This record gives sequence, structure tokens and C-alpha cells, in this order.
Amino acid sequence: MAHPPGPVPGTRRKRHADTGTENYGGPIVTAGGLLFIGATNFDKKFRAFDKSTGKLLWETTLPFAANATPATYEVNGRQYVIIATGGSTMNPRGPIGGVYVAFALPQ
Repeated sequence: MAHPPGPVPGTRRKRHADTGTENYGGPIVTAGGLLFIGATNFDKKFRAFDKSTGKLLWETTLPFAANATPATYEVNGRQYVIIATGGSTMNPRGPIGGVYVAFALPQ
């Protein structure tokens, strides 16, 4: 990756906006060269990078932090990526709860 994902809270106002943050959960890489990773506590983002260049290609905000390794599966020839999201009293930065969120990859 070009830089670690996720900002450290408070750094957006300073010169070092792309500091990255500690990560909890690993990435997956598709056969097409997409690297998917959630893994950040602070911003609840799920991101896709080009595995060769590290360029950020896509990101979305999840309902909770995605401190898990994503998984991929195929149904009727269509590829999907799914990630577990959750919040608990161990992470006071966000709401409590949890859901799985799945995304269909472009055909």
C-alpha cells in the first residue's frame, strides 16, 4: 500500500493527515489484483487498493469498525467480498453492535 489506511484522530487538522493507524485484521487479494482491507478502529472504512501500485481504488464507510479479515465467495459466477463489522465496550470510540456487510464486485 502507498500508506497505512486510516487516520489517527486529530491529525486531519495538522500537517500529517495520512499518518495511518494501527490495524486489526488482515487483507485479502483477489485474482484480479484487488487488495481489500478494513482493520481500522477510527474511521470504520473498508478499502480496495490496486495490489501492484498501492493506489486507493474504492472505499466505503461501514456501520461499525471492521477489525476482521474479509472473505470472498462466488455465487452464480458473481464474486462477492464480505466483512464482519462490530463495536463493543472494549472500543469506546464507536457504537455497540455488529453486522456482516457484503459487496458484489463489478462483472
